[in-house]
Amino acid sequence: MTPERSERAVPGPGQESVWDYPRPPRVERSSERVVIRLGGVVIADTSDAVRVLETSHPPVYYLPRTAFRTGSLVPAAGRSICEYKGLATYLTVVTPGRREEAAAWTYPTPWNGYAELAGRVAVYPGRMDSCTVGGEVVHPQPGDFYGGWITSRVVGPFKGTPGTLGW
Repeated sequence: MTPERSERAVPGPGQESVWDYPRPPRVERSSERVVIRLGGVVIADTSDAVRVLETSHPPVYYLPRTAFRTGSLVPAAGRSICEYKGLATYLTVVTPGRREEAAAWTYPTPWNGYAELAGRVAVYPGRMDSCTVGGEVVHPQPGDFYGGWITSRVVGPFKGTPGTLGW
């Protein structure tokens, strides 16, 4: 059975509901330490992230491109457009032991209201060995289009499972 929006989980102490996030999305600074590993290598480690919060979606964390290991991001084919943030370009994430095609994206020239995303990169957490926020291992948002980061701090239901496209 596909979850309906009416099945909104009630957040507990210290939790957020993705149904309380705004549309259009909001960009918010995060000082929590974010670590990304691929191919057994730490490819990014920073406490200078921003997260994008959008109704029905777990947060997406964007890290400064400079937080990524030199040579770990290379241009990939493909582009997409977000009605709010603008034109996204994709990046392949590379380590000596692994290569994940188009597993990251960036907004080189974000639209008005999203300038804070310029120079930052997001990754699909399900395509990495692991992503952590504040030491907690992230679970990927369901589906293969969205790149949300699910931690114990956020509750859904989350867009991405079959039947939720219209949410």
